[in-house]
Amino acid sequence: MPIACLILYPIIYHMREGRKIITAKTAGFCFGVKRAVDMAFDAAVKNGGDVYTFGPIIHNPQVVDKLKSKGVAPTEDIDNVKISTIIIRTHGVPKEISNKLSSKGCRVVDATCPFVKKAQQYVKLLRKEGYQVVIIGDKEHPEVRGLMSYAGDDVIVVNKDDELPKLKSKVGVVVQTTQPPSVLKKFISEAAEHVKELKVFNTICSSTALRLKETKNMSKNVDAMVVVGGKNSANTAQLAQLCMSMSIPTHHIETASEIKDEWFEHTNKVGVTAGASTPDWIIKEVEKRIRDIGGKG
Repeated sequence: MPIACLILYPIIYHMREGRKIITAKTAGFCFGVKRAVDMAFDAAVKNGGDVYTFGPIIHNPQVVDKLKSKGVAPTEDIDNVKISTIIIRTHGVPKEISNKLSSKGCRVVDATCPFVKKAQQYVKLLRKEGYQVVIIGDKEHPEVRGLMSYAGDDVIVVNKDDELPKLKSKVGVVVQTTQPPSVLKKFISEAAEHVKELKVFNTICSSTALRLKETKNMSKNVDAMVVVGGKNSANTAQLAQLCMSMSIPTHHIETASEIKDEWFEHTNKVGVTAGASTPDWIIKEVEKRIRDIGGKG
C-alpha cells in the first residue's frame, strides 16, 4: 500500500484530572534500526566475546549501553583491537573501511540500513554515468561520509542552510536518508536554473517523511511536545526543530529522568514523538513519567 494511503491513529492516554498524552504512531524504531539492533543482539548470543560494532550501531546511547552489557561494544580502532565479529552500523561505512574489514579475516555482519545501501548504489551509478555527485546532508554525519567515499573527487555536500555551490553541467543528486523533503525541493529548484542535466534520486527514507508529517500535525493540537531520542540523532533533532518552529513548548530528552514537573503546568494535552533510533521501552518510561506527574498545575 502506498505511504500516502496509510491512516495513522495516535495512541492517547488519559491522565488523572483530565490531561492527555498523545503518542505518535510513528514514534520509535524504524525498520532499518530494528533490523540492525536485532542483528547486534543476535550476534552477541551466537558469537560470544570480541564482538564489536564499527562506531555506535545507532545514535542512541541507552541502546549502545545495553549492547555493551551483552558483550557488543563500539570501536573504530580496528587495527589494534582483537575482533572476532564486527557489525557495520545502520549508517554504513566508507568504502575503504568496508574493504579493510573484509581483509581482516573476522566475521563481518552488515547491518547497514537498506535505504542507506540503496543510496550508496545510486551514488556509484551516478559516478559511473559521468555525473558530478551532490549529496544533500550533513558532511560530518557517518552516513554522508560513507556516501562520499563512492562519489569521486568532485563530490559536493550541500547542507540545508548552504548557498548553492558552483556546479558542473551534469549533476546527479542523492539525499541523506534522514533529511526533510523540503531540503531536497529547495536544492532542485535552485540547481535547475544553473545546470544542463539534473538527475535526482530521492533517497529520503519514507519513515522519516511520515514521522515529520505526523509530528507536524500533532503539534497543532497539543499544548506541549516531548521529543524522545539521542541528542546526537539527526532525525530526532529535526523533530525537535520542527516542533519549535510551530511555536509550541518543546522538550528534547533522551530518558524520562530528564522530565521536569513544571513543563506541564497549565497543559491539557501533551504530545510525545520519538526518533527512529528510540526504543519502545524508553518511550513507555516517558509516558509513565508524564502520567505520574498528574494534574493541570
